[in-house]
Amino acid sequence: MPGGLIPVEHWRVPETSVRRSLKDSFRHALAQIGAGVVTDKETFESLDNLPELSVEQLESFAPRPDFLELAGTLSGALEESMSNDLVCHGVTLLVAPPFSGIRPTLECFPQIESQHNGGAKQWSLIVPPENLLLDDQGAREWWDRQDLSRPWVIPELADFWLRHLSGLTLVRELLRRVAAGGLAPGVIGCSSWCWQFWSSYLDDAPFAPVTTSPMGAAELGAWFESLAGGGSNKLIIARMADDGLWVLPMADESDWKKRKHSGFLRDLASVARGNPGVALAIWRRALRVRPEEETDTKESGEVSGNSGGVARVWVVPFDQLGLPTVPQSKGDNIGLLLHALLLHDGLDISSLQLVTGVAEHEMGFVLARLARLELIEFEATDASWRITAHGYPSIRRHLQSWGFPVDAF
Repeated sequence: MPGGLIPVEHWRVPETSVRRSLKDSFRHALAQIGAGVVTDKETFESLDNLPELSVEQLESFAPRPDFLELAGTLSGALEESMSNDLVCHGVTLLVAPPFSGIRPTLECFPQIESQHNGGAKQWSLIVPPENLLLDDQGAREWWDRQDLSRPWVIPELADFWLRHLSGLTLVRELLRRVAAGGLAPGVIGCSSWCWQFWSSYLDDAPFAPVTTSPMGAAELGAWFESLAGGGSNKLIIARMADDGLWVLPMADESDWKKRKHSGFLRDLASVARGNPGVALAIWRRALRVRPEEETDTKESGEVSGNSGGVARVWVVPFDQLGLPTVPQSKGDNIGLLLHALLLHDGLDISSLQLVTGVAEHEMGFVLARLARLELIEFEATDASWRITAHGYPSIRRHLQSWGFPVDAF
């Protein structure tokens, strides 16, 4: 967690690099080759047509983080925040954009212990009821049955409401109880889109939400190296597939005279808006391995899971990645469905129809189209549709251009 936790109002988008035109990029690559930047004397051989990595290779070169380990780190940071003004009566509101990893990290909290007030206590995991359409009395009775007398955690507040007249009571009652005080220390994870709605709906609520610091190029590079290392001394070497410029390992001051580094990581941080989950999804999509190098390294023992050695990968430029884009449409259904999925961090068909009012037969066509474009995906575990991480940048940009209220991230 580089930078730790910060107030939401202190969050800033990472610096955007100046994009070169295709002609300037080509001229720049030729100049670098001519200057002897690429180690080989010969002109660099383009590797644009390399096949995508297998699932096994991705889990070796760019594995997903260990959320249990992150839970321990986040718990420590939250314990510190509970001693300052970033809490409301002992309850921390942790707001973060989608794919930041907050939900799966908080879901691991029952496996660790809270050290609040010097005593080790097990976190109580609060999960929503199946029926979210309750009246005020039903909401009060439901919260009365929850154990909020010891440290408690809600991984995602978006699971507790529906944008419907009868679907607001659970969150409204929870926030009222938090503001009134008297609860044990707690943590509420909340999607930035969910909080955009509720901060507008309850603009007088006395909350000071915190978030994780955005990841810039340096933080992303160090994180990718750490993930590939897997806790060992394995080194990952990543170079651009079109011109051979270096991406990883990160350059120190002495490296700049020997190796010319690409601006890929800075561009990645900008496109992902500092979001680690989005950046990792795009990074995994960009990695390639030469078949002959894969064979050579396996035979020499350079790459062997999480053991020591060197992992060599190539990175496809942004303009060749083919990231999903939102289609232009004359109707409002695409925007309504995408916005609803972000507000609620995913919904099943019946709930999606309830909060959008889109007819079921029309919804089926739109969802199928968005799925083909890799903008959304269906998760069988809870029968819900969700936004994809690599499709999120385009979706956010289009919703903003269409006039939908967007999050602050």
